[in-house]
Amino acid sequence: MYWATTLFLVAAAVAAVAAAAPADRDAIRVARTAQNAAIAAGDLDRAATFWTEDVTVRRALGQSLSGREAARRALEPPTPPAPRLIYQRLTKDVEASPKWPLAFETGIWEGHQTTIAGPVVIGGRYSAQWVKRGDRWLIRSEVFVALTCAGVGCESVAVP
Repeated sequence: MYWATTLFLVAAAVAAVAAAAPADRDAIRVARTAQNAAIAAGDLDRAATFWTEDVTVRRALGQSLSGREAARRALEPPTPPAPRLIYQRLTKDVEASPKWPLAFETGIWEGHQTTIAGPVVIGGRYSAQWVKRGDRWLIRSEVFVALTCAGVGCESVAVP
């Protein structure tokens, strides 16, 4: 009887973990879509709520950012006459850990000129580490790598 009960409990735990993984992946995809919408709308305060306070970001050309406020400021529009870039992250894959409240996201990113429907002037690949805090997934770190560029300014950008 003991072994049957133990086996049942182990099977139930495995089933619960397996069921949580798709739900966690879906929750992360929904969160990323909501952050993209906030960025496109210019609601940077809302966009910042998807990061942990201590988020670290490695920007596309290598600049390091530390903390939610620094990451938020990086999304602020430049001083005119430079056009605003609307950054979008397009998730390709999300893998959630069955053991820890961690997940790994990869995809491509695009910088659209002026509006989300504007031309893509810079883009590349990204990865993100997500951490589950309570019932919410938050981004703890992101790495962006610029791979494409079009238009004014591409030739004059120096990579540190």
